[in-house]
Amino acid sequence: MLTACGVADGANPQDAGPPRPGGTLRLGISSAPDCIDPQQASTNASLNVGRQVVDSLTDQDPETGEITPWLADRWDVDADSTSFTFHLRAGATFSDRTPVDATAVKASFDGIKALGAKALLGASYLAAYQGATVLDPATVRLDFSEPSAQFLQASSTMSLGVLAPSAYRRTAEQRCQGDGLIGSGPFVVTSFRPNQDIVLSKRTGYHWGSPLWRHQGEAYLDRIDYRVVPEPGVRTGSLVSGQLDAITDVQPVDEPQFSGSGFTEPVRANPGIVFNLHANVTRGALADDKVRQAVSKGVNRPEVTDTVLSGNYKPATSILGSATPLYTDLSRELAYDPGGATALLQSDGWVPGPDGIRVKNGQRLSAAVLYSPVFNQNQSVLELIQQQLRKIGFDLRIEQHTNSEVTRLQQSGDYDFLWYNVTRADPDILRQQFSVHGTNRSRLPADNPLEPALTAQSATVDAAQRKPAAEQAQRTIVENAYAIPVFELTQVLALAPNAHDVGFEASSRLQLFDAWVSGS
Repeated sequence: MLTACGVADGANPQDAGPPRPGGTLRLGISSAPDCIDPQQASTNASLNVGRQVVDSLTDQDPETGEITPWLADRWDVDADSTSFTFHLRAGATFSDRTPVDATAVKASFDGIKALGAKALLGASYLAAYQGATVLDPATVRLDFSEPSAQFLQASSTMSLGVLAPSAYRRTAEQRCQGDGLIGSGPFVVTSFRPNQDIVLSKRTGYHWGSPLWRHQGEAYLDRIDYRVVPEPGVRTGSLVSGQLDAITDVQPVDEPQFSGSGFTEPVRANPGIVFNLHANVTRGALADDKVRQAVSKGVNRPEVTDTVLSGNYKPATSILGSATPLYTDLSRELAYDPGGATALLQSDGWVPGPDGIRVKNGQRLSAAVLYSPVFNQNQSVLELIQQQLRKIGFDLRIEQHTNSEVTRLQQSGDYDFLWYNVTRADPDILRQQFSVHGTNRSRLPADNPLEPALTAQSATVDAAQRKPAAEQAQRTIVENAYAIPVFELTQVLALAPNAHDVGFEASSRLQLFDAWVSGS
């Protein structure tokens, strides 16, 4: 797992002394959350807020991927991973002072299921959810209609974070704006001004934090002030000038600014599906296995990270990022091999045309990639890949769309390549994106060779039994080039000398319980 914190010029954050309570962390974020209810949100900007407000039944160790206790002391899973019984710890309460008991947990999961498509991440985690049964005030059983090994990890995410029953007296839209967003977490929502800022305040009396955190009791910070600063240069300038204490989404070009003066740069790679060219195998030249395989060989992944990104980003070595539990290193299969790409295409009847782009039976070797600018370097990365693929005679056409347009085109199947990544610290993310029972972005037939491995890895929570199936799924995707991995998304923060212990949880979203500020 990649977890790092670079400190320039030998500056040591510990020089500030032991952590101290009090103060406000002024955090510059790159985009405006349109919804801060973690049960509905899907963007990092939103989830970085929601994680501080809600607790989860379990937690996940960022280093090992192990699922550990949190609101639940322990749990039992039946043999076929369709029934999960959670035994709740005593003493936890929501910010409205009501207890976190079995009835509340049932109400929360039923509430997420009722959101339907509005639960942008939770809906997939609870696709097979049938309901919950209160066995006693401290014990609740959640039942699924099919094996759902992934649910144990999902129960650690903020997307399935537990809200108080009173939260559901508000509409989903009201909760998005923080009205009635009542969790049991270490912070509460004080104010939400769309496109401007979000302020959270410390919850007094909190004492049921995750055992994975560095300390127990209340959070150190009195307040967290999330300030929306979309322009990267303004964000970095505000941090350097002391108007902010920390910023998210540091751009590669700005990273050198934090190589001195005591600034630190916490970094963590995202788990889940890496940025990739996901092929629609029913369209044009991409219906040809050899073409897709040649494209994969024609992408120079280290050149992408070295030229457009920075040393904080890793070339993809699988369809899953290296921080994902049960990740398999397929770097040999993903090595840059333009000679092999040329040989594949030549043997498949694709010959160079007058402009260097290969042709076969009058068809140009060309495909379009749809993308939205959710990551600032997307266009630059794709333009470099476009240049790389021209060297093997492949014409990659780049088409920018809004998020909603990409979603519409993806759902209709009107695309050649999709460019995207998805963050999740569990290999079941592959089933959600590739299975014929999921979004099936490759448009695979029902009898495809990938489906058995996707099904097998979802059948048990036993990592030793899941691992062979998860490895086979990754190999099948890479070897058939259903999707062409390129690089791992990385969260790059920058902290002023007065900001300390701003950390990441297992999904590389912010964990601010242990964060603190020093000085005036």
